[in-house]
Amino acid sequence: MRAVVGAALMLAACSPDTPSQQSAKPVRDGDLESAAIARGMISDPDNVQLAGLYARDSDRLCIVPDGLGYRIGVFVDYGDPIVCSGTGKVNRADETLHIELGRDGGCSFDASFENGRIEFPGRVPDGCERLCSSRASLAGLTVSRLSRSLSEAHALRDSHDRSLCPADE
Repeated sequence: MRAVVGAALMLAACSPDTPSQQSAKPVRDGDLESAAIARGMISDPDNVQLAGLYARDSDRLCIVPDGLGYRIGVFVDYGDPIVCSGTGKVNRADETLHIELGRDGGCSFDASFENGRIEFPGRVPDGCERLCSSRASLAGLTVSRLSRSLSEAHALRDSHDRSLCPADE
């Protein structure tokens, strides 16, 4: 009899109907993210403004509003005369930025945007080479937000004193 009671108790302990297992519900990733956003622990990616001035070391990037999208300017400086400089358009879809530099669309690629940081892919189209001199490249460019100020973004110039995000376009 003791063996039967012991076996019954062991089965009851392994049953999925115990109160502690009933109250433990799986949490979806979206629920954790929503809770963190609601508590201010992380930024809401839908409310993070894209426009502003970004930098890392001597590399600079500006983004300013332009109708429903944005204009972008990029200046990468490896030291004279090894530089890249270009302007174009950028559109945002969540954490992806679709960037088109130059007039002919030959330098078009997707970059990532997360927590005020923009990262270009490790490989960019061959059309991007015409924006660079010597061995310079836009590949792998990573910049962080320096300022949300549009006036600072509009003031960015390259090494030839060309405005990269002019206010009057």
